[in-house]
Amino acid sequence: MRDLFVQRVLSPVDAVESWTVLDGYGAPVTPIERYLAYLTQIERSPNTVKAYAHDLKDWFVFLGAQNLDWREVRLENVAEFVAWLRRPPQLRDGTVPILPSVEHHCTESTVNRKLSALSAFYQHAARHGVDLGELLRTWQPAGGRGSGWKPFLHHISKGKPQARRAIVLSAQSKLPRVLSAAEVQTILDACDHLRDRFLFAVLFDTGMRIGEALGLRHEDIAAAESQITVQRRVNDNGARSKSCAPRTVPVSAELVRLYADYLHLEYDDLDSDYVFVNLWGRPHGHPLTYTAVYDLVKRLRRRTGIDFDPHWYRHTATTRMLRDGVPIEVVSKLLGHADITTTAAVYGHLSAEDARKALEEAGWFTGREVRL
Repeated sequence: MRDLFVQRVLSPVDAVESWTVLDGYGAPVTPIERYLAYLTQIERSPNTVKAYAHDLKDWFVFLGAQNLDWREVRLENVAEFVAWLRRPPQLRDGTVPILPSVEHHCTESTVNRKLSALSAFYQHAARHGVDLGELLRTWQPAGGRGSGWKPFLHHISKGKPQARRAIVLSAQSKLPRVLSAAEVQTILDACDHLRDRFLFAVLFDTGMRIGEALGLRHEDIAAAESQITVQRRVNDNGARSKSCAPRTVPVSAELVRLYADYLHLEYDDLDSDYVFVNLWGRPHGHPLTYTAVYDLVKRLRRRTGIDFDPHWYRHTATTRMLRDGVPIEVVSKLLGHADITTTAAVYGHLSAEDARKALEEAGWFTGREVRL
């Protein structure tokens, strides 16, 4: 199975987007197709399904190169897969030795993501008679040494062994990219239209995802109460909300005024439920798409010299809230995270600037008893 490729597919019934992996004859690879269809059925986002498709494609290409059956692999084969991923693609046949100085093709975090996809794939396959669900998992006995962190309801399961990944590479965590206040202002001021300014202002003021913003309806914005409700819907522009439950986010009076100006000066009497629509191009009045937003971002990057991504606004808003002392459980709720541990893992950090400021305020660098 060397000639595999990932293909986007649309359901002929409801136009739901998904992804699959095809072989060299254009036929779906059955075990992968079964699992990806399951992910689509439980409403995983198309981007998530696409990522799993690429990860599983790599696994099956590796199996084909090694003449291995996916139903009869061992943990040693997974370790060989990790080494295979780290090689440059043109040297993966193993015929040419690689010097230690050669940079790894896949980073540690990328390899870990692919292993996580494999683990989920085999756990799903175990339900269909392929008894390899524990291929990538090991069990740590209760009371074994580990971190001091204990999950919620730990007291209920503390006597039971805990599942752990059998192979995990040590990966350095990356801090979220954030924009400075000056950069946020520069981008806002570079927008030619109130619609665009309002879009980025919403992202900055609320920390919502770009897909959630593109799915907003006018009924979601309660101007009198200064709040916006984020809801999961099927949207004509393909925009998605990752959060299953609706949430209401308080917003500033300044954002509400900008929304009113946008409606009065640009939106006018357009008949559409969507807040962000195509006002100057075709098709006129249709909801704004991801592609249109990223085209706008490219123009603003050139205009401002700031290399940014819409998701940076989410990181920026979250970091700002945490720095201003908003409790992390409140921040987690505003972001729509299903678990506060997600918020803590991604945003529970101090930058070097934060640490220096805290030390300076504590007088660590002044009035010291010891002269260096």
